[in-house]
Amino acid sequence: MSASSIQLKKLWWAGPLTVLSAIVGVLLVRAVAMAILPPPYAPGLAMITIPIALTLVLCTGAVLMFALVGRVAKKPIRTYIVISSIFLVISFLPDIAAVSAPMPGAGWPYSITLMIMHVVAGFVTVYMLIKLTESKS
Repeated sequence: MSASSIQLKKLWWAGPLTVLSAIVGVLLVRAVAMAILPPPYAPGLAMITIPIALTLVLCTGAVLMFALVGRVAKKPIRTYIVISSIFLVISFLPDIAAVSAPMPGAGWPYSITLMIMHVVAGFVTVYMLIKLTESKS
């Protein structure tokens, strides 16, 4: 990995493709969860716009962070993986808090589903950004 660099010009097409792929991954997890979990569903599963909007906004932010890291870091891929890992762990905090939220469908099954969505979106985003923009030196 140390002999790699990032071609930021590729982000014009790789960024939107990555965000779209993350949305598809999250919606697949949502579909499986709704097939397995009994209703009522908490808002994050019941309303399709919530996972789409949040994935769109947060993964777009991840693409922008990737561009920033690609410009300033000496080891951009390693740095981005570390930053992304930290943000993934932080993203679990609201999911854990949702376990005892006073809403229909709240509980560990719902929270674990949200965490799986975060892992899928994170993995897709990090993997695609690196693989689609990496240039071997």
